[in-house]
Amino acid sequence: MFDQFGYGSGSGGGPRQHGGSTAQPARVSQRAADDRNALTPDTEETPRVFVVGGNSSTLAFVNSFVAQGGAITARMLPVAVTPAGAVIGDTWQNAGIALAHLFDWVDRTFPPEDERAFVVPGRDIELLARTGWHAPLPETITERTVLNIEDVPDELADALALPPAPVVQCAACRRLCVRDEFVWKEKQLCAWDYHAQVFGRRGPWRTGPYEDRHFETLPQASYVAPTLLAETGVELVMMFNAVDEATARAAINVVLAGDGERSHMAVRTTGGFSVLREPSRDA
Repeated sequence: MFDQFGYGSGSGGGPRQHGGSTAQPARVSQRAADDRNALTPDTEETPRVFVVGGNSSTLAFVNSFVAQGGAITARMLPVAVTPAGAVIGDTWQNAGIALAHLFDWVDRTFPPEDERAFVVPGRDIELLARTGWHAPLPETITERTVLNIEDVPDELADALALPPAPVVQCAACRRLCVRDEFVWKEKQLCAWDYHAQVFGRRGPWRTGPYEDRHFETLPQASYVAPTLLAETGVELVMMFNAVDEATARAAINVVLAGDGERSHMAVRTTGGFSVLREPSRDA
């Protein structure tokens, strides 16, 4: 059924791809050729979707290889990459695809030149298509509902183990980000653009202690990423979590008063505050 597209089984059981080469591309998930039990639901909570491929912004899956009118439905979950790891979106888009053209669609959507892309072994797709595998569509996609979780890269598998979140496009770079994690001047930003804009030279740095009114307009962020601060030379002076507001404000002002020659910035984060020090001007 699929051999005409160059994805029939190779001599070693691996998928043929791009001109029929039997070489197993690095982007294709590896599994022993005779491992078929992984595709047979045998747990109390039966997996109900099969991942066919993905990249840094999308995870594609199907829950049925039974064609309706010659086509099946592929569903695409958005993926937001953050400094804290990948986050799976809480909604997905549907695409109707002719079953006979599924491999072509997978290759176009997750091309080999995309270093972050992966596709599952073609032999597994062919096996499920030939047997007419199908299952009810779960309301939420998790690691326990994915039939072939071993084919999913670790970063995405870890994301599937966490609750999904609403995902939007960054207003600056258009990459996907988690809604409301980083908002500046009423714009949804990814962590990279937020750190560059807010903690850059034009950010709201201040020399000396804050007045009460200043605490009401502090930048707000889900968290501060030390790895991103290091790229610009900004120093993370201290962090507060689960500390009384008045106590935190007093401690912040002690730090700011003790270093009157350098500019600082307090950031209100989830559950607390972070205090940053601006790089020296001659750095």
